[in-house]
Amino acid sequence: MKEIYTIVQRVNQALPDLSIRQLEYLVAVSTAPSWSIAADSVGVSASALSQGLAELERRVGVSLFDRNGRRRTLRHSAEPVLAHARQVVALTGDLANWAERVRSGRSGRLRVGMIDAAAVGHYPNTLRQFRDDHDDLNIMLRVAPSGALLDLVETGDLDMAVCVAPTDAGKRPGIELEELFVEPLAVFTPTGRLNRDPARWGPWVLFATGSHTRAVIEAALVELGVPLDIVAESNQPEVLRTMVSLGVGATALPVVQAGDLAPGKVISERRLVIATRRGAASDPAVEMLTAALRAETSPSPSLSRPSTGGVPT
Repeated sequence: MKEIYTIVQRVNQALPDLSIRQLEYLVAVSTAPSWSIAADSVGVSASALSQGLAELERRVGVSLFDRNGRRRTLRHSAEPVLAHARQVVALTGDLANWAERVRSGRSGRLRVGMIDAAAVGHYPNTLRQFRDDHDDLNIMLRVAPSGALLDLVETGDLDMAVCVAPTDAGKRPGIELEELFVEPLAVFTPTGRLNRDPARWGPWVLFATGSHTRAVIEAALVELGVPLDIVAESNQPEVLRTMVSLGVGATALPVVQAGDLAPGKVISERRLVIATRRGAASDPAVEMLTAALRAETSPSPSLSRPSTGGVPT
């Protein structure tokens, strides 16, 4: 193992210390009709170009030019050095272009999390347009409940998430929250009607325990004096709608997810936010998608909201 390390060390020591700028000079003089034009093409004076190429010869350890008085021409034997220079300069240009695309958000990777209401109900057109406008950007979308998305943002597995603001935001110091908009939560029943007495509402089919929206809904129902007779749970809005249609019970949903259910009564609201990791490096792609989401913010239809004193039939 020591012998291998010694060989590698010797090889590394034998490598000439060439600069990309010197190689760029060599490529320039190989194509330009004169050294002055070559110097102009790389933005330096003719003397600086000459000095840089002299240093390149010194570092390679091989004469690259034939000299005829003050005129110098590239030797045929220097072709391997020129081929190397062309390849390095081209690859470096590719690297610079890639870095610029990443800095500007036109390339790279963007990992986005969204709750289903955001991905399907509020922002499908925004996401589609953003993908079309940034086809070099590898966009990965994950749809999951708010709590799971916030966990993934905290661990660095997502760059940003659109979710429901947590009721325990203070317990997530690693998360930055920016409000997008507030949307109504409404009650929907099998008959499309609500009793005037909230104490007679139910039974209920609700989002699963632990859901941020479930916590908001439960708090609103308790404030109205509604008994929490919960007979079924699901994190899938379509399942809750089907249960309502089958007469299993009433539900409370974001209005955007009500589907074909009869218009409901608003009992509360939830805040949709953009979540990012506190202290994360600035990401142009995140900033551009955030701006697009802000511009497309779509408030749900306005519905009458009951007072705690009772709800009209």
